[in-house]
Amino acid sequence: MVRNQAHGRADELGPRLKAYEGRSAAVAGTGRDPVNAPMIRHWCEAMGDANPAYTGPDAIAPPTMLQAWTMGGLSGHTGRTEALDELLALLDAAGCTAVVATDCEQEYLRPLRPGDEVTFDAVIESVSERKTTKLGTGYFVTTRMDVRVGPELAGTHRFRILKYAPAHRPARPVAARPEVTRPEATRARRPRPVVNRDNAGFWEGAARHQLLIQRCTGCGTLRHPWLPGCNACGCPEWDTVEASGEGTVYSYVVMHHPPFPAFDPPYAVGLIQLAEGVRMVSNVVGVPYDEVRIGLPVRVEFQHYEEEGAGAAGDDPVVLPVFRVTGGEAGRGE
Repeated sequence: MVRNQAHGRADELGPRLKAYEGRSAAVAGTGRDPVNAPMIRHWCEAMGDANPAYTGPDAIAPPTMLQAWTMGGLSGHTGRTEALDELLALLDAAGCTAVVATDCEQEYLRPLRPGDEVTFDAVIESVSERKTTKLGTGYFVTTRMDVRVGPELAGTHRFRILKYAPAHRPARPVAARPEVTRPEATRARRPRPVVNRDNAGFWEGAARHQLLIQRCTGCGTLRHPWLPGCNACGCPEWDTVEASGEGTVYSYVVMHHPPFPAFDPPYAVGLIQLAEGVRMVSNVVGVPYDEVRIGLPVRVEFQHYEEEGAGAAGDDPVVLPVFRVTGGEAGRGE
């Protein structure tokens, strides 16, 4: 939760930062490469997006690739001005040395096609008042990038970061790890899944220990995550199939930060390739986090998270699918 900094402390830096609003962050930048089919293919393979609109002679680029065509790589952006560097240097000098990306917004006005040469301009759109968050105290900085092909505006990309001075917290001794010294009932409340009309069936299945996958009744394509319509043929009608639960680790990350009270980092989060062909993000358990590897065989299991007072609050226990390593690697860890 973000709140304003205490009224008793004047924000002397704020007016200096506000002076950067409206200043250019990049002028007449150019994309490193034209929009091209190989990058589109790599993107679609990584995302598991088989939409036919992104292949063939009339292909367009996935709209969400908008920012990808403007990235400067290790050599940096072309057209970058000094204004953004000066702003960030001011924040660093004030102790706001940490940074976290908070969100982005994109607007698509024109499809991008292979061969299009992308140019862009960027502006420092806004700098917030000083804010205090759980991470620390700092400022939200929003930049807006206008992406063009020739004189035509193709889309806009707003990117927001928090530059902050990290809050100082005492290190938690190993003996205080939740699973070692505290009963489950006293742990911090685990965030509950966001359930809506599009994905409610998935969570209802999880409560019954069923791993359900959507299936388009028009073309038979399986899909995950759950969507209101088929991204292959556009059909809005669907049913479900129960997955076998077998899969492999397609990719993974090890989470070290932030240390949220309901979790106990480090832990492994995997992108699981199910036997049915769809991919799902979940925790990988059964081996130490540093032994998780791409290609490990896994099988789904369902973990219940009972919380003190859940019944009184009208909440059912949280049931989450996780994936346990099977075969020769299993049994060496958790």
